[in-house]
Amino acid sequence: MYMKKIIFILAVFTFSVSCINKETKEQPTDSGLYPSRFVTNTEAGNTTHLYTLKNANGMEVCVTNIGGRIVSIWVPDKSGSFRDVVLGFDSIQPYIPVSTNFGAIIGRYANRIANGKITLRNRVTYSLRQNDGQNTLHGGARGFHTCFFDIEQPDTATLICSYLSKNTEEGFPGDMSVKVTYNLTNDNALHINYEAKSNQLTVVNLTNHSYFNLSGNPENNILDHILYLNASAYTPTNNELIPTGKIEKVAGTPLDFTKPKAIGAGINDSTFEAIKMGKGYDHNFVLNKPGDVNTVAAKVVSPSNGITMEVYTTEPGIQLYTGNFLNGSVVGKKGIAYKHRVALCLETQHFPDSPNHPNFPSTELHPDSVFKSQTIYKFGVEK
Repeated sequence: MYMKKIIFILAVFTFSVSCINKETKEQPTDSGLYPSRFVTNTEAGNTTHLYTLKNANGMEVCVTNIGGRIVSIWVPDKSGSFRDVVLGFDSIQPYIPVSTNFGAIIGRYANRIANGKITLRNRVTYSLRQNDGQNTLHGGARGFHTCFFDIEQPDTATLICSYLSKNTEEGFPGDMSVKVTYNLTNDNALHINYEAKSNQLTVVNLTNHSYFNLSGNPENNILDHILYLNASAYTPTNNELIPTGKIEKVAGTPLDFTKPKAIGAGINDSTFEAIKMGKGYDHNFVLNKPGDVNTVAAKVVSPSNGITMEVYTTEPGIQLYTGNFLNGSVVGKKGIAYKHRVALCLETQHFPDSPNHPNFPSTELHPDSVFKSQTIYKFGVEK
């Protein structure tokens, strides 16, 4: 009965907003979003909005305040038709109560931390909020994906998303200020620049959690997408997807994307333990050229329409996730239910559980330093 009431309320909201749009003759964004549907007041008294980035080629990116989330990315295919290539929602309401990560800035710590505990170099141990069994996932239940970001738009191609994470938020130490800048360039590339400062020793691992389907139709799965990863190794995990601390080669395994291949080729190979535990691809890959933002880290191609996406980053790792836990229970834009493996994520990052593995690149942030990171998602077409 409770669920039926929620569905009824959302239906009434959608109908009423639709009427308002007709009465006011509101123009949607190129990707079909109505900005008025993204305006609401939060419990803290903040007002959410929809922000639009555009470039000279007609590419469009839409972002909203909750989680600094990317709501849509509008790009051309090989015929010149434009398509929205990320999953999301048509209004702000589903972003508020639902604990999904669609398009969100993830922090303080992307991916998993074992047992919700970190011990820093000052030998102080902190207990974090556990939200993935006994582990902490994506910064905890109230991670950045749930938080309100102040957004400034200095020009039509740039958004600056800011947030102050208070000391002990989800158990993490220090007041940490975060600034994430989205910049859309005329070569159809979305640059994401991350910056963070803290007044105490802490940890930080920021990423974006957009779900991509380059076919532009999330009724199709992404098993035909061709993927290349510039990564010859990965970090094996236990059955809770926590790294063991080892770094192993991908050669001879289904995780080998050093030569482009279809995502569906090895995704169900349960004879390989890492695939079995991840229920498909849900693995951190160790990039061959960490820190080199000028070398492609990953490339995806949709054979159906020729849309390509290249990923560049200063981060040492990238998480490939293939929507293994999507099951049709979440309904997104255009009323489409997001079913099993209808999207993939390429989350640039430091390695999961790094604070508990001294051999992994450090994620500690000292009060006298500034964390900076850059990731680029560049779109194109193959004829």
